[in-house]
Amino acid sequence: MRTPRTGGRKLISVAAASAALITAATASVAVAAQEPATERAAVPAAQAEAAPGTPAERLIVGYKSGAEEARSNKAAAADAEAKGKEAGEDVDFRRRLGTGAALVDLGEKVGTAQVADVVAEFKADPQVAYVVPDRLNRPQADPNDTEYAKQWDLFESTAGMNVPGAWPTSTGSGVTVAVIDTGYVTHSDLAANIVGGYDFIADTAVSVDGDGRDSNPADPGDWYNANDCGSGIPASGSSWHGTHVAGTIAAVTNNNKGVAGIAYGAKVSPLRVLGKCGGYDSDIIDAITWASGGSVSGVPANSNVAKVINMSLGGDGACSSATQSAITAAVNRGTTVVVAAGNENDNVANHSPGNCNNVISVAATNRSGAKASYSNYGSGVDISAPGGQTSTGTANGILSTLNSGTKTPSSESYAYYQGTSMATPHIAGLVALMKSANASLTPAQIETAIKNNARALPGSCSGGCGAGLADAARTVQAVSGSGGSTGGTTFTNTTAVAVPDNGSAIESSIAVSGRSGNAPSALQVGVDITHTYRGDLVIDLVAPDGSTYRLKSASSSDSADNVKTTYTVDASSEAANGTWKMRVQDTAAQDTGTLNSWKLTF
Repeated sequence: MRTPRTGGRKLISVAAASAALITAATASVAVAAQEPATERAAVPAAQAEAAPGTPAERLIVGYKSGAEEARSNKAAAADAEAKGKEAGEDVDFRRRLGTGAALVDLGEKVGTAQVADVVAEFKADPQVAYVVPDRLNRPQADPNDTEYAKQWDLFESTAGMNVPGAWPTSTGSGVTVAVIDTGYVTHSDLAANIVGGYDFIADTAVSVDGDGRDSNPADPGDWYNANDCGSGIPASGSSWHGTHVAGTIAAVTNNNKGVAGIAYGAKVSPLRVLGKCGGYDSDIIDAITWASGGSVSGVPANSNVAKVINMSLGGDGACSSATQSAITAAVNRGTTVVVAAGNENDNVANHSPGNCNNVISVAATNRSGAKASYSNYGSGVDISAPGGQTSTGTANGILSTLNSGTKTPSSESYAYYQGTSMATPHIAGLVALMKSANASLTPAQIETAIKNNARALPGSCSGGCGAGLADAARTVQAVSGSGGSTGGTTFTNTTAVAVPDNGSAIESSIAVSGRSGNAPSALQVGVDITHTYRGDLVIDLVAPDGSTYRLKSASSSDSADNVKTTYTVDASSEAANGTWKMRVQDTAAQDTGTLNSWKLTF
C-alpha cells in the first residue's frame, strides 16, 4: 500500500618486525508424551540464564498455532506444571504475553542446571515453537573505566568491533587466554586477571633476566642498543608488548580506572618467548604446546590450560613444519590459535605464523575501517580487526596497559600502539567471549562463526582482508543461540518468484537433507525480496510438518523498499530434514515485487 509519499645474530621470530609499534604519549553484554529429563539434549547455559551467571527465574514459551496451550491459559498452566514435574521443579504459568506466548515461573532458588532441565522439557515437546529465558536487561551504560572513551576500537559505529553489545551475553568468564609474547610487567589494571604462566626463553642472551626457563614470566624489558640485533639496526627501548596485548584482551573493567578489556571476565596466562632481539621458534613451539595442555620436557604440567592462544609475533618465510606441527596439535586439543598477519604491507603468504594452517590470521584496520597502511593482506587472512594507525593521530591507535620504563620496569602507564599485534588480541578476546558463551565450540566452529558474522569492511582493502571486520555482538549472539549465524550448512533457492499485487501467497521451497536431528534454536533464514512498499508484505517460514513461523507482518507505516535481511528462528522442535517453504503475500494494492532468493543456514 502506497500513501502520498633484521644481519648478524638472526632470530626466526622477531617481535620488532611484527609489532610495528608506535608509542605515543602515556595516558596517566495437552502435554505430549516425553522421555525422562535425563535423556534430553544438553541445553547451553546461555539458554537458561537471565544474564551471564544469573539463572533465569522465568521462561517465555511460544506454542505452535495449532496447540491448545496457544489458546487456553488453563492448558498452558497444566503444561507448565507437567513440564516442571518431569524436570523435578515447580513451574507455574504466570500470564499470557501480547504475542500469545506464555510466561512461566520457576521461582527464585533454581540454579542454571535446573533451569536447563526445564528448558529441555519444553524443547522436547513438538507443540512448542520456542522457549527462551526471560532475560534481564539493564541500562546500556558505558563501563566506568576512566580511559574507556578513548577505546574507539571497542565501540565506535564505523570501525569499532561492537564489543559492548556482546557483554550482556558473555564477558569471557571461565576462559584462559595464553599470551605468547614478551611476558608481563605488573599493572594494577590487569593484575586481577593474570594467572600463572611460564618463561620459555632458554637462551640467556635473549632472556636478559639472568636465567633460562622458569615459572616466572615477568618481562624485564626487551630493549637493545644499536647494532645489537644486526648491523644497521638502531637502538630500541623496551616495548612491554605482552602487557599491552594482555590489556586489550582482559584489562579489569568497571574498576573506575584505566581501560576496559574485551573479555574482562577471562584470565590471561603470560608465556614469555620474546626477549632481546626477538625469540626463537623452538621456544615458541614449546609455549604453544604447553599452553594447550601438551607436555614439554623439563616443564611442569600446566594448571592453566588455555582455550585460546594469542600470538602477536612473526617472522619471514613459509610456515615451518615444526611450527605447523605444534599449532595443529594445539588445535586438536581444542585450543584456538589466533595470530598476527604481520606489518610489512605484504602478502601474508610470505610471513609466519600468519601463513600457517589451522590459525585465525588477523589483519589490521584503521579508525575509518580501511586496511591499515602497514597491515599484511592476502587470501591467507581470515578476518580483520582494529589495529589502529597513529600516523593520522595518536588517538587513532589502540590504547592499552603499559609501563613507562624505557629499559627496565618503572611505573605503570597506558599508551597507544598500532599493529596487527594490536588487532590480534581483539580476536583472541572475542574467542574468549565465544568459548564462555558456548564451551562446546571447536576451533573450526569458532573461526567459521567469526567469519560468518563479520560485517563488510567499512573502508578499502587491496589484496584481501578476510571475511571483513569482526563483529563481537553478532558473533557471540550466534554461538549462544540468540542470533547471528553459527556457520553451519546453507541451503539456498535462487529461483525468482513474482509476488502478485494484493493477491494470493506465493511459496518457494528448499529441500533439506543430510542433516541429523532437529533444526537449531537459531536457524538463520536469509531473505532477498525486491518490493516497492515492503509494508504490504507478510512473510512466513513453513516447516516440513506445516508449522508456520511468522518472520514479518504487514505494516501500513513501513513505506521503505525491499526486504533484504536475515531472520533468526527457534526451530529446535522441527526435524531438520524435509521440505521447507518461504511463503510471501502482498496484502494491499498498488505495489508488486519479487522473491529473488532465500536461504536456510543450519
